Amino acid sequence: MPLDRRSLLSTSAAAAAGAGAALAAASPASAESDRRQSKRYSFTVLGTTDLHGHVFNWDYFADAEYSDANGNAKGLSRIATLVKRIREEEGRENTILIDAGDTIQGTPLAYYYARVDPITGAAGPVHPIAQAMNEIGFDAAALGNHEFNYGLDTLRVFESQLDFPLLGANVIETATGEPAFPPYHFVKLDAPHGRDVKVAILGLCTPGVQIWDKAYVEGVLEFPSLESQAAYWVPKLREMGADVVIVSAHSGTSGTSAYDPEVVPAIENASKLVAEQVAGIDAILVGHAHIEIEEELVTGPDGGTVVISEPHFHGQRLTRFDFELEWKRGCWKVESAGATILNSNSVEDDPRITEILSDEHNEVVTYVNQVVGQATEDLDTVAARYTDAPIIDLITTVQAETVANALAGTEYAQLPVLAQASPFSRTSKIPAGDVTIRALSGLYIYDNTLVAKLLTGAQVRAYLEYSAEYYVQTAPDAAVTPDAITNAGGKPDYNYDYVSGLTYEIDIAQAAGSRIVNLQFEGAEVDDAQQFVLAVNNYRANGGGAFPHVADAEELWSESIEIRTRIIEWATAKGVLDPADFASSDWFLTREGTPIEFA
Repeated sequence: MPLDRRSLLSTSAAAAAGAGAALAAASPASAESDRRQSKRYSFTVLGTTDLHGHVFNWDYFADAEYSDANGNAKGLSRIATLVKRIREEEGRENTILIDAGDTIQGTPLAYYYARVDPITGAAGPVHPIAQAMNEIGFDAAALGNHEFNYGLDTLRVFESQLDFPLLGANVIETATGEPAFPPYHFVKLDAPHGRDVKVAILGLCTPGVQIWDKAYVEGVLEFPSLESQAAYWVPKLREMGADVVIVSAHSGTSGTSAYDPEVVPAIENASKLVAEQVAGIDAILVGHAHIEIEEELVTGPDGGTVVISEPHFHGQRLTRFDFELEWKRGCWKVESAGATILNSNSVEDDPRITEILSDEHNEVVTYVNQVVGQATEDLDTVAARYTDAPIIDLITTVQAETVANALAGTEYAQLPVLAQASPFSRTSKIPAGDVTIRALSGLYIYDNTLVAKLLTGAQVRAYLEYSAEYYVQTAPDAAVTPDAITNAGGKPDYNYDYVSGLTYEIDIAQAAGSRIVNLQFEGAEVDDAQQFVLAVNNYRANGGGAFPHVADAEELWSESIEIRTRIIEWATAKGVLDPADFASSDWFLTREGTPIEFA
């Protein structure tokens, strides 16, 4: 008969209760006998990251099965099938399943159960992500920055719904200086030759939370560097008897930050630095960067090898770490460790996940397909990264009107209101005819909220110059294509900002820092001392993207309602989406004064 051969050790009473979902093992008796006859023991750690609310292989914005040119598939339901297969092969008692954060934000499904039918309600539902992860049998998950997007109340309820702990060794309560979440979690594996194998999982979160979700965490939580907290906890875990130490880190490997290091010195993407600087780590499951790293071997400060792997995002991949241990001198030693990545497009949805979550999925599909108005013509973002697209003007119009209404009657009511927005997606479209919540949500895919900041004309110019670094410097006589002139230095589309409410040209023949030409407000050159109100999303307002001045600028107003919701409310109130009501010609690209024309 199969036996449950694992026991779970926790860092707090709450985590101990959460870890109590015992899962049956499936290793044949013969395989168990073979393991005990040798002085070696092997086990497998499986890892996901950046699930972002994806349970099924479904694109809620397209109202269709997800597909892309590379044939990828998404979702925890596919991951469940992979996990079951590996557990059958290796034995449930010899496998551990962890996640590296960003689970409860990113799809209309995630939004629906945070805002429309919230899990925080008096008789609120169990979050679909919690249901899926519990059913699959996760052992632990690190906190990601997007766990904080809906506030601490939502996060705490989500945490309470899990059968496993959320880990955050560098998420510290300001009032007490103590960890706000369990820093680590032990999984004990029953192995031969003397004693069990104790596997410690340490969770770390990117420090950018204190910028991006400042409204929720300021004065409540602090986020010291991953390196410092790993250096504190890893030796302790070894002292507590850990045979293997695995870090689940919601932090990329690049060693860089998207925010100003003077605002937050702790590095955003520090996983590789942790491997290089902290002795005693065997492997790191990486998240946050949304890239695929099958296996990267890093030499630690003690000369040991640290295996790093990042399994892409949205449940498209599953990392598999395989460890071989040898019993030496009365203890277990890691003899070898490696990582491979499995593609979720190689399997079908798990029937059990489909069974328990189809109702929630269908409820969200019905919600996003509600018709809230009519569009007079097609609106899309195909050319939005290099031309002033009306669909982006819709965002800035809603933001500017919301801020102007909020400041009415205040001392700032007479100041001009500018608005910032980015071309988040290259495929968003609002077709002529029925306008649905789905189409409007696809226009603004992030759960950002709105902030009003006070800037001078000189600061607005510096902001625009920084944004214009998105373009590749291009000679006047050189051929131009959209792909050739955008994303300079790898700058992503979401870090290129429109600013509506004034007019300007961007001369890409000039060097970065000298590209903004004819910056005018109401037909007059903008004065350096002139004051403006900038309607800006909270990510940018708190330093995301490291745009100059905005993070330090005086905050005049802010709210917790998502910009996406404001767009839906505005469109619903209008009933008709007519570009005549929101489109404007604010900027265009030039080379030495000659406008650039694209085919």
